[in-house]
Amino acid sequence: MKGVLPMDYTNRIAKLTALLKAANCPAIAFVPGPNFYYLTGVDLALMERPTILIVTADGRLHAAIPALERDRWTADVPDAMTVFWQDSDGYADALAQLAKQVGIEALSVEGNRMRQFEAAALSEAFGSTVTDGTTMLAPLRLLKEPGEIAAIQHAIDISEAALLATLERVRAGMSETEIRARLQVEMLERGADGPGFDLIVLAGGAAADCHGIPSADRILKPGDALLFDFGAKANGYSADITRTYFCEEVPQAHRRLYETVLEANRIGCDMIAPGVSIHDLDLAVQSVLRDAGFADNIRHKVGHGLGLDIHEAPQLMVGNHNTLEAGMVITIEPGLYDPNVIGVRIEDDVLVTENGARTLTTLPREIKVVG
Repeated sequence: MKGVLPMDYTNRIAKLTALLKAANCPAIAFVPGPNFYYLTGVDLALMERPTILIVTADGRLHAAIPALERDRWTADVPDAMTVFWQDSDGYADALAQLAKQVGIEALSVEGNRMRQFEAAALSEAFGSTVTDGTTMLAPLRLLKEPGEIAAIQHAIDISEAALLATLERVRAGMSETEIRARLQVEMLERGADGPGFDLIVLAGGAAADCHGIPSADRILKPGDALLFDFGAKANGYSADITRTYFCEEVPQAHRRLYETVLEANRIGCDMIAPGVSIHDLDLAVQSVLRDAGFADNIRHKVGHGLGLDIHEAPQLMVGNHNTLEAGMVITIEPGLYDPNVIGVRIEDDVLVTENGARTLTTLPREIKVVG
């Protein structure tokens, strides 16, 4: 898929410089991660070696890059004015040279990604305290380009096919980790670069732990809920899907809880359109759960943005009075949790379109028995 739908890095730099100018910020520094990748197309590891990209408000790119990444960096980002440094020399002189090259004193950083030692080293090199530019960056990746939407859809398609293949093998007596391992193999066999995050596979009462860790000691039993929170990663973008099934049979006491979550998911997906208040969206979805008598079983907001990060702007929650915009990709994931008894969550990935919405996930949501 890489190369078929090229990303427009020139336009992305222009979007960033517009944000910098609006905030009266002369420059901002990035370390490897989603924004670094978004702006350059280069996926570097966040290591003990400071790896710094600086973009100025007039659109210039400067960088301090470990020498072992020289070949890849110069091939992919030839226009950046780059200082390369060797491990044997350390990075202090390289950052000082970078600061001289950039020629400014005030510098912002992505504070929710950059580590303290990198920020401190930049502060010393630039001769001033760096400021946190996290809030300023929030709109940068908010609206997805066509190539990004295609990449997310590709990751979703891999994920859904992998889950369907996994479900064919699920049986009572399997452990959570055994099922998770099968799901991961199925993803890789279908072309995933890997999982987009630590895959969650939880059975029975463990499913009530929203971000529980699968265990080899928990064995799937008839009547258990089986919750999958999963997503493949491909070309830098990930899916984020949750489905909850039941092993062999559905206990009557759990059927109403499931149907309530299903209705909340339907209300949320149907409500999505440009101009809809995020506050109102969360309120409408959570009201379905509360009105059914499950207020004490709610644990989280209705959803979040999806892209290079699994959780990114916008955060779909009460109190966020921003409105949905065409080009956003968001999740709708209502859930109900009865500690040590059952957890049910149904999560879909949805694109906000000019005229409404398009649900990118296609897995059936109706109650289903496996095994």
